[in-house]
Amino acid sequence: MNWGTFKDLLSDINQYSTAFGRIWLTLVFIFRLMVYLVAAERVWSDDHKDFDCNTLQPGCTNVCFDHFFPVSHIRLWALQLILVTCPSLLVLMHVAYRKAKDKRLREAGGDSYRCIYPNPGKKRGGLWWTYLFSLIFKASVDMVFLYIFYRLYRNYTLPWVVKCKLSPCPNVVDCFIARPTEKTIFTVFMVVTACICIVLNLIEVAYLIGKRCCEC
Repeated sequence: MNWGTFKDLLSDINQYSTAFGRIWLTLVFIFRLMVYLVAAERVWSDDHKDFDCNTLQPGCTNVCFDHFFPVSHIRLWALQLILVTCPSLLVLMHVAYRKAKDKRLREAGGDSYRCIYPNPGKKRGGLWWTYLFSLIFKASVDMVFLYIFYRLYRNYTLPWVVKCKLSPCPNVVDCFIARPTEKTIFTVFMVVTACICIVLNLIEVAYLIGKRCCEC
């Protein structure tokens, strides 16, 4: 996908989002996706190569690295960003379905046709439920990944030295993580932005439900 297509896609998502949704999209695109692509990937590019243990026992370093880093931060963030942004595409697909249905009925009805979707992007009926589901799904995905990161990397921090006593290591060995402070800073930054996104999603859910209750 080139940048022109990506820009058009973001414009379409913005068009059918509320004010809170536009803030969420800006936060995800600038402070999560761009940071991930520009900086985070480079920070973690040497995580396995520069993971050193004070032993020459074959296989010990690999086993210890797999124990302390069962899943890479980069791969978890990539999966998280994919799952978080997909529901917005679902909303676009629903709007496109409305437009296609309207066009098909117009061609079949001719002059007697009465438009059923004067504004296909208006959040009414099924589209309202689709949009609400997308918000709940995005907030749930971020919460689940925050829990996964917390379970894998306690307090979202990386220590300078970890002690490993797994086989085939001959005894307790010290292993050193490459640039732990820098990685911790990026991890905390991504966690904070994910928390802000969750809050924005929940506010938007409350806004949609409150607006519907007032209209009813």
